[in-house]
Amino acid sequence: MDLSYQTAEELQLFFGKRLKQLRIDSRMTQAEAASKAGVSLRALQKLEAGEGSTLETVLRFLKAIDRINLLETIAPHVTVSPMAMLASGREPQRVRHSRKADSKT
Repeated sequence: MDLSYQTAEELQLFFGKRLKQLRIDSRMTQAEAASKAGVSLRALQKLEAGEGSTLETVLRFLKAIDRINLLETIAPHVTVSPMAMLASGREPQRVRHSRKADSKT
C-alpha cells in the first residue's frame, strides 16, 4: 500500500488500525491497555479509531503493549550521512593504506 498519496486523516485511520492490531496481538482488551498505559479508555478508543491523539498517548500505549522498540523503525539512528555519500560521487571500491603506515611495520 502506497501511503504517500493518503491524506492526514486517512493516515491517522491507517495508524489507528495498526495500533489496534498490535494491541490484539498482545492479547489485551482496550480497557486493559488503557489502564496499563495510564490513559482513559476514551483516549485509547480515539487513538485506535484514527480520530486524533497526542504523542504522549501513543508513547504510553506502545510502552503498555511492550512495543516501544517500534520507535527505532520510525526514527532510526543514521550512522552514514546520505549527504556525505552524495558529495563523494561514488562509493569507495577499496581501502588504501598509506605508505607511511607500511614503512613502519
